[in-house]
Amino acid sequence: MTTMLEPLRRIAAYAVCTDSVDRVLLVRASERSGTPGTWSLPGGAVDHGEDPQHTVVRETAAETGLSVAVAGLHDVLADMRALPERGITIHTDRLVYRVSVRGGSLTDRVDRPTDLARWFTLDEARQLPLRSFTARALGLPAASADIVPDEPPEFPSFYAVPGPDGLHRAQRFAAYAVVTDPDGRVLLTRVADGYPGAGCWHLPGGGTDYGEQPGAALIRELVEETGQTGRLVELLGVASHRDAASLGPEGYPIDWHGVRAFYRVVVDKPAPPTVGDVGGSTCEARWFAREELGALPTDRLTEVTAEAVQAARLT
Repeated sequence: MTTMLEPLRRIAAYAVCTDSVDRVLLVRASERSGTPGTWSLPGGAVDHGEDPQHTVVRETAAETGLSVAVAGLHDVLADMRALPERGITIHTDRLVYRVSVRGGSLTDRVDRPTDLARWFTLDEARQLPLRSFTARALGLPAASADIVPDEPPEFPSFYAVPGPDGLHRAQRFAAYAVVTDPDGRVLLTRVADGYPGAGCWHLPGGGTDYGEQPGAALIRELVEETGQTGRLVELLGVASHRDAASLGPEGYPIDWHGVRAFYRVVVDKPAPPTVGDVGGSTCEARWFAREELGALPTDRLTEVTAEAVQAARLT
């Protein structure tokens, strides 16, 4: 029956917050939520155009009464769950950050989706009904009561909706790779004409499919865009960029918000790059020596590429 539910996607950000005795901060879902009585990391949905690091600070304060500072990225996860009572199934891309407490005091809430915030040792948390993403983020066994859809529903790779200002809005999660080979070369792709950033060099990767984990999506996109088989090494970071009036093949302005996880990927046996998705957003793929990459003008790189290359310390 879950195939009959309306599919939705969202991006959310969460906090792994520990105190001086290594207890972790969790919040309880209230009767107003889709999973009452379960416990999870504090956090919630990323608003359109909002940096996920701001989301996790805002949501943690709202749900717990504590002000936190982001210390770094912990993990990026994705999951599906069905809510038959609401007639929907949701794919959520979850960005999990490490945070520290700056001040405030724990506050319970009334008539909100979460009602309690408490500190637990990991042994205590292990005994709680945890949401599956929370158990995974904490390295605990997952025994979630979430209903998982029978199979991923059909959902468009690009999805724009009318915004309050009259422009269409699109919020998209994507996964990209900083790809290197045994000689230290870096693999980049060039954006095709008619797409935002046309002519610029970009990272291999792209939007994830409904129900797909970001790492699996990235390896799939690498093959489709460049013909290379890679292995995932590490998560480097997350970039959040908003273009308030992006122009692409749709032919009309779109208020575009992209949230992109970028990973380090190694291709052990490189081959001449070949673009398999002919007619798409990628028109060329090429290996660059480090000195060639360093010589590229900044305006020849997309924003996420410049940010990821810097995070990987390649230039």
